[in-house]
Amino acid sequence: MSNSSSITQFLLLAFTDRRELQLLHFCLFLAISLAALLANSLILSAIACDHHLHTPRYFFLLNLSLTDLGCICTTVPKAMDNSLWDTTTISYHGCAAQVFLYLVFLRAEFSLLTIMCYDRYVAICKPLHYGTLLGSRACAHMAAAAWAAGFLSALLHTASTFSLPLCQGNALGQFFCELPHVLKLSCSHSGYLRELGLMFFTISLGLGCFAFIVFSYVQIFRVVLRIPSQQGRHKAFSTCLPHLAVVSLFVSTVIFAYLKPPSISSPPLDLVMSVLYVLVPPTLNPLIYSLRNQELRDAIRKTMTGCFFKKQ
Repeated sequence: MSNSSSITQFLLLAFTDRRELQLLHFCLFLAISLAALLANSLILSAIACDHHLHTPRYFFLLNLSLTDLGCICTTVPKAMDNSLWDTTTISYHGCAAQVFLYLVFLRAEFSLLTIMCYDRYVAICKPLHYGTLLGSRACAHMAAAAWAAGFLSALLHTASTFSLPLCQGNALGQFFCELPHVLKLSCSHSGYLRELGLMFFTISLGLGCFAFIVFSYVQIFRVVLRIPSQQGRHKAFSTCLPHLAVVSLFVSTVIFAYLKPPSISSPPLDLVMSVLYVLVPPTLNPLIYSLRNQELRDAIRKTMTGCFFKKQ
């Protein structure tokens, strides 16, 4: 038995003991993370460099890409390092930092998705008030609020969890440091209940954001279906579908990872699901947003062409 004062490192869950498969995991993680980094970096560069994209919609998309980059850079490098060098350890402070940063980016991402829904709601349901409700100052304040919510939530959860005495060993059943798995090592009943209370409060806020998204899209679809022209309806739907797809991907992976029935839960399945919700959304989000957006695709093409000719 050990307590938190004597723990200097945690043991992460290994994907496999076979060296060949460890190297295969390293290569797969490297390929997927590079694809995610490249796609999100292209969106960031395109939005920053093209003045036609300096609008609230793309400003929030830029922030969303930052959270996707943060999620990838927080969790994947250590897993790749462990697979490459056949280790499973992470330091105590490194684990705390990983938990904190991942919660910052995860909480900020869902807040930004909620704000982006509000942007679509105002653009379609209250177009005459768009410039007033979503001016540059209002957008900056909303983005700052999303990041502040992520920071404060992560700070509270990390401080609460890592202040608990840990006496259930130091082995985490996950390939990265995740809050529920660290919490399972606690032997403080009161502290455990305190953290559960914090998690319940955070989940309640998340459900509130989800309810707002659902309510907003009900109003959006009611307005869109009243548009007389088919071209107008198609244009309105095309601005909403990428956001709906990203929200659905984010919510479905998180729900299936955390709320699946215990009867179908198993360590291999849990590991596969954790890989999916860590890697898939940051990788697919840029593709989803650029797939049906000609304006963004043109800006990305222009950015890539400019970089190519600079090298020449």
